[in-house]
Amino acid sequence: MNEEVKGKKCPQLRFSGFDDDWEEKKLGNVSDRVTRKNENLESTLPLTISAQYGLVDQITFFNNQVASTTNLRNYFLVKNGEFAYNKSYSAGYPWGAIKRLDRYEKGVLSTLYIVFKPKNINSDYLLSYYDTNKWYKQVSEIAAEGARNHGLLNIAPIDFFQTTFVAPKSELEQQKIGAFLSHVDSLIQAKTKKLESLKAVKKSLLQKCFPKAGEKVPEMRFAGFSGDWEEKRLGEIITEIKRTDEKSNAPVMMITAENGFINQSDRYSFNNAGQSLKKYIVLEKFEMAYNHGASKLRPFGSSFALITEESARIPYVYHCFSTIENPEFLSLVLNGKNTEDQLRKIVTSGARMDGLLNISFLEFSSIYVLIPPTIKEQEKIANFFSKYDSLISAQQKEIDKLKDIKKSLLQKMFI
Repeated sequence: MNEEVKGKKCPQLRFSGFDDDWEEKKLGNVSDRVTRKNENLESTLPLTISAQYGLVDQITFFNNQVASTTNLRNYFLVKNGEFAYNKSYSAGYPWGAIKRLDRYEKGVLSTLYIVFKPKNINSDYLLSYYDTNKWYKQVSEIAAEGARNHGLLNIAPIDFFQTTFVAPKSELEQQKIGAFLSHVDSLIQAKTKKLESLKAVKKSLLQKCFPKAGEKVPEMRFAGFSGDWEEKRLGEIITEIKRTDEKSNAPVMMITAENGFINQSDRYSFNNAGQSLKKYIVLEKFEMAYNHGASKLRPFGSSFALITEESARIPYVYHCFSTIENPEFLSLVLNGKNTEDQLRKIVTSGARMDGLLNISFLEFSSIYVLIPPTIKEQEKIANFFSKYDSLISAQQKEIDKLKDIKKSLLQKMFI
């Protein structure tokens, strides 16, 4: 690839063999609007546009079918290869999202979306262009009245098709750009699929390595261990920690359901603690905390042991404690289904104003956990899943790196 030539209308990065200026194109001249209705119920697959995942069926995305079957006749019938513009804005997508139907042969979309089919332009090139933010300025200029009450940007189809963009004159150059970025997408998708597979295997292993409800031994067990697991009240094996230290320089950390303890700066671009830092609890390595904030992944909170730091400052609203058991093993237990079922019964008053579930430390301590009879077995289980988590983390890092590379390429390969 060559770097940008000064004084020419071309991107910073382009393929060798192409040196002519790019040209401005009007969307209405390189695409046809699609308004065909699903009158004959040719498709009963209601679609939605996810900024992150593209065009997906509503059941996959919302976990239920939002559209009523009786209304599907009034929806647009969208065919594979056609594009749709979701005018609904979301985090990271201030002007909505434009995606192509690739997953299915056909589907139906609400008439609130703008649907179109490319012509005289390479489809993969157009798909990659709409993955950039280069089109935001054009759309922002026609969304003069801002957002409507239903959360959609006030953009009329006639104005949308008047928007312009810059593209190579050569169809071959368009094709090369589209194919190259499509290959990057395929790499990301393949690694994402592997990540999902790793997570699914972990979920299955967790079910097999811990006793099911009403049982005292797991389905799968490491060699050399036998005997029933012991039921203990959590309060028997943990001790609450309320240690504070205004002079501590330990990192400020928080708990996420997906990744456990992370530095607060990794989640927020500012110090979210503010003056409350003096009230933060100081945890030492291998001590634990329970974030009783609900999340999509763990609706009844998450518990983790501090492993990566010698000490850390933790929000005082968390329940912090030490344990006489293996802390990494106890994290697995406390994030399991049996604990979730017990916490669900405790929550009677819903969520507090601060977003935390109404679970006191005393109530948290009242739940029961099943523990192997020896610390060695706990350590075996904890070490096994720790190594498995490392595989998942490494896979996620590869995906994040590829996404960063793609983001950089999109900025440099388009005008």
